[in-house]
Amino acid sequence: MLSMALWGRVPHRLLLIRSFVDARIKWVRDPYLDIAVEREKNLKEILSLKNQILSSPSKSLPLSSLSPLKSHFNLPTSTSKLFQNYPSIFSPFQPSPSLPLHVKLTPQAMTLHKEELAIHNSPPHRNDVVNRLAKLLMLTKAGRLPLHILDKFKFDLGLPTNYITFLLSDYPDYFQICEYKSPSDGKETLFLELISWRNELAISEMEKRASFSDSVKLKKGLPLRFSMKLPNGFDLEKKVKNWVDTWQDLPYISPYENSFHLGPNSDQAEKWTVAVLHELLWLLVSKKTEGKNVFCLGEYLGFENRFKKALMHFPGIFYVSNKIRTQTVVLKEAYRKDFLMEKHPLMGMRFRYIHLMNKSEKFRKRDGVPVFRRKRKVMSNADKGEVIKEDDKSVEENKDLNLLSGLRSKDGFGDEPCKAQGRRWDDTCANDVNAMVRNWAQASWYYPLNNIRSHIGDNRVTKCKSCVLLPEIL
Repeated sequence: MLSMALWGRVPHRLLLIRSFVDARIKWVRDPYLDIAVEREKNLKEILSLKNQILSSPSKSLPLSSLSPLKSHFNLPTSTSKLFQNYPSIFSPFQPSPSLPLHVKLTPQAMTLHKEELAIHNSPPHRNDVVNRLAKLLMLTKAGRLPLHILDKFKFDLGLPTNYITFLLSDYPDYFQICEYKSPSDGKETLFLELISWRNELAISEMEKRASFSDSVKLKKGLPLRFSMKLPNGFDLEKKVKNWVDTWQDLPYISPYENSFHLGPNSDQAEKWTVAVLHELLWLLVSKKTEGKNVFCLGEYLGFENRFKKALMHFPGIFYVSNKIRTQTVVLKEAYRKDFLMEKHPLMGMRFRYIHLMNKSEKFRKRDGVPVFRRKRKVMSNADKGEVIKEDDKSVEENKDLNLLSGLRSKDGFGDEPCKAQGRRWDDTCANDVNAMVRNWAQASWYYPLNNIRSHIGDNRVTKCKSCVLLPEIL
């Protein structure tokens, strides 16, 4: 069990005052980083739907049953519209005339999924993702994180969908699940906990760089300077520039040390906050994440508004993009223009998914053919331009299938599941679909505790020994 004694106070002799001048630092748009963010538009949502479809034994799901999951996957539009926008990823089909319209993956998407799965199962990637996750837990005071917060970083850390069983089964010396029940309301919260502190991982990226330099001998308290890349045409006021230079010369405190004893309004505390935020972004495979994820973790760690101030005060270190319907925090030094400098195999796979998504866009713009329309039957002499037209029955069936994606009941569900069983939509049907949706919405492993116990055993789920889950805010 991680000992609280490991988080002793850092014996630095530092000034606990703030010398930062109250100058307004304006936000300047970085078009290259905006491109890097916008390039991944809808990628996370597409991959979530892909995994949801492949979770079915038949590797396909009814379109009407996926529609209620729009809010759960944070989709920008309805699932039927999203499938229509990406015909290179999703392929609609009807298993039989009596069944509703289903969706499966195209052969190209299935090929990419198998290659992605091979990366997740490869020993180098497994060790890499375990180290990233362990380091993230070591950034916390107690060495544990609630699974609902950890799940926000699952995509950015490069974790597989079933990361709980994926990691706990093969790395029992690293992680365990601990359970905490609030005495006030009886609410149960599950945590992923690091079993023991690992000194070999408690080295930040900044310290690694310093250790590789011949002129710098790695030791605590060195004035390590953060890389700053200001946009073209952006000039800091002279008084702000002087303050930044002085701030850069302050001693560097490792993000794996506890420095909450520092005055929260001091320059040194702000440099430590920047170190924590810098290390957090560096642990992510894309070196960026949504701002709400950063602030949620910062609130849990006890940084309150410190992360927000760090993002505002240091535009040369961090960039906040407003693209793709949200705010995205980007580590600027990890990018050269709009290209990610660190080549990670999982990011290579995601770029291939993006390429396939872009092919869908080109297909739609060039042909403008509705995706849900059935293909015409081509004769053996089709090379002469002769095509058999759809008969009246096929056209009528196709019309019904197109309308299916737009039909909704008062509760937002389609009525096709009832048609398949020859009965009208009623409360029983609604309850059946609602139950199915709840099961999918709770697919994250931190909700059903019994599922975790059945996969990893009761002995792997422990009780939190301490009721103090949040670090003290000094």
